[in-house]
Parts: sequence; C-alpha cells; structure tokens
Amino acid sequence: MPNFTKEAIKTSFLKLLNERPLNKITVKDIVEDCGINRNSFYYHFQNIPSLIEEIIADEVDKIVKEYPYIQSLGEAFHVASQFILKNKRAILHIYNSVNRDIFEHYLMNMCEYVVTTYADTLIGETKISEQDRKILIRYIKCSLFGICIDWMDNRLNDDIVEDLHRFLKVSQGIPQIILKQILSS
Repeated sequence: MPNFTKEAIKTSFLKLLNERPLNKITVKDIVEDCGINRNSFYYHFQNIPSLIEEIIADEVDKIVKEYPYIQSLGEAFHVASQFILKNKRAILHIYNSVNRDIFEHYLMNMCEYVVTTYADTLIGETKISEQDRKILIRYIKCSLFGICIDWMDNRLNDDIVEDLHRFLKVSQGIPQIILKQILSS
C-alpha cells in the first residue's frame, strides 16, 4: 500500500526539479508545494539526497519489472534512454549538481541490469566461464553507460539521439563477436 505523504513529497520534488536547479530547492519549498509540515518530510527522508536516491532507485526498480528480457543493444539503450527522458530537466539538474554521483551510481546499476539481461539472452545455453560472462557484461555495460554519460554531457540534445542509434546499428554484432572470441580461446 503506497504511502500518500511520501508519494506527495516525491511528486512535489520532481515538479520543482523540473522547474529549477537542485541547489535552488529546499525542504521548505518541497513541504510548501505538497502542503505538509517539515516534520513529515523528515519522517520519510533524511535529507534531499536521500529523497533523490529513493526516486532514482524506484525508477530502476520499475525498469527491472517492466523489462524482464532484453534482446538487443538497441533495446538496452532504449530502456536506459526512457529512464533519462522521463524527467529530462530534473535529470539534468541532478546531473549538473553536487549529487551527480547518486545519479551515476543508479545509472550504472540500471545499465548493469539491462546488459546482464541482454547478455543472458545472448549467451543462452552456451557454456562460458563466470569470469568470461562478467567480462562480456562489463564491456557492454561500460559502453552503454558511456553512451548515456556522453548524451548527458550534450545536455540530452535530441540531435545526438540519431548519432547514438547509428552507433548502435554500426556496433550491432560486437557482443556476438566477443562471445565468439571467448568461445574460441
């Protein structure tokens, strides 16, 4: 059963974060926006960074439930980009704040999930060592994370999306080549 006060805090925070930079939002702003008292905020969250962390963790959990199977790198990027585009301005405000590490941590976790799901589909019944499986996942995960960070550094510019899709098309088959190399070594 959802906690309505907690959800109201998250909703107000995201609304404010889509309007202004993170360093311009206070607990007072959040509680005034959602019509609760300060103590209610602190009952649910230690501070604003803990609120950010829970919101991002919730989004990652939603992705995990929504995508139990991932068939391609393109689909993996699509999943990652939906996470970012859902609240574009809010994400940029977090990304350009002192709390960027929270965002990057969860983005890396999300990339690891989608890549592990994709790699498990790619590997299927093929017998490879756990070490080689981890190497394959790390390579793809870091590539996907790097693409997302590059996109963030370009302020989520829509022009780069076409380049990213082209990159994914050009790089299609690279994980299969790596898997083939693993199997032949």
